[in-house]
Amino acid sequence: MQRANPYLTAATAAALIASVAGAALAQRPSQLTEVAQFDHQATGVAVVADGRRFVNFPRWTDDAPISVAEIMKDGSLRPYPDARWNEWRNARSSELSVGEHFVCVQSIVPDGRGNLWVLDPGAPGNEKILPGAPKLVRVDLKTNSVTKVIPVPEDVALQGTYLNDIRFSPDGKLGYITDSGTRGAIIVVDLESGQSWRTLDGHPSTQVDKAVTVTLDGAPLRRPDGRQPAFAADGIAISNDGKTLFYQALTGQTLYSIDTALLARDVAEARRTAGVRTITRTHVADGLWMSKAGVLYLTSPQDYSIKRLSGATVETVLTDRRLRWPDTFAEGPDGRIYVTASHIQDTVWFKPGAPASVPTQLFAFTPAR
Repeated sequence: MQRANPYLTAATAAALIASVAGAALAQRPSQLTEVAQFDHQATGVAVVADGRRFVNFPRWTDDAPISVAEIMKDGSLRPYPDARWNEWRNARSSELSVGEHFVCVQSIVPDGRGNLWVLDPGAPGNEKILPGAPKLVRVDLKTNSVTKVIPVPEDVALQGTYLNDIRFSPDGKLGYITDSGTRGAIIVVDLESGQSWRTLDGHPSTQVDKAVTVTLDGAPLRRPDGRQPAFAADGIAISNDGKTLFYQALTGQTLYSIDTALLARDVAEARRTAGVRTITRTHVADGLWMSKAGVLYLTSPQDYSIKRLSGATVETVLTDRRLRWPDTFAEGPDGRIYVTASHIQDTVWFKPGAPASVPTQLFAFTPAR
């Protein structure tokens, strides 16, 4: 049997993206507006059907006082869904249950079915996983109450795993999570049974590209000991019909895709890996987002930009120096796109002597028509 070519030709890539993107994209630049400021490092953002906005704060360099918050109309933050779920503190870790509190939330994503899902890697400092802490938490947006907790077991959330971001199948039955840790993978969760499994575990498409150097502010970004950022599969997006998953390592410059049918538990790994497609050469990217209009957006931390896929090439939507590490996207009911600036390069990881708490922002732009 002839093996399928996992690399797309430019013509095939263009055809695939055209089927996802729909109408041609306008070239007029978009404008960036600051929506909110925060005293702590924010990564994830979510905007739901009624326009309510949410943000999350991971415990990377400081013991954030809130993990998940709703941004109120006056700009204040309300712990969400309540104060009890947000009362975890690293300093009180021996007193509180990791299964009933947010430990280190990385992303928050609505499923379009009336729920907000909270993804908790359970690894404060982006380091060791606390036993029993990795989980998915479903919050009913009408009642503002937790209705389901799905633990991610230790044979799926391996030590060294970092659950990064999640997308949902249109029928609400499956979640797809990137593992940006030391052994990248795509983790699939059956949201009904709670079972989960690893796919593309260790596959080149989910791994750090060791040839890539992350450069910011005119110099390679390195820790005091010389280490550069090394994050595996990170950004993730799903086509609006749910048939195609897009993903990329943060420390990488290649956008990949795979048919979601190949991520089913009963698919042989050899068949699955043969189905990985290379879409195009990109840039260092953190967040991915497939808009309701079918446009795939990518953040670009190295040049303070938001980009989008146009055919088989990547083009710049906007550039703004305020976007110090554009991180995660969300989309409002009116089509407005939101993005957090998480200031990773300004943290104590890379700037010795910097304060543990890094002020961050939430921005938004209206895509050009």
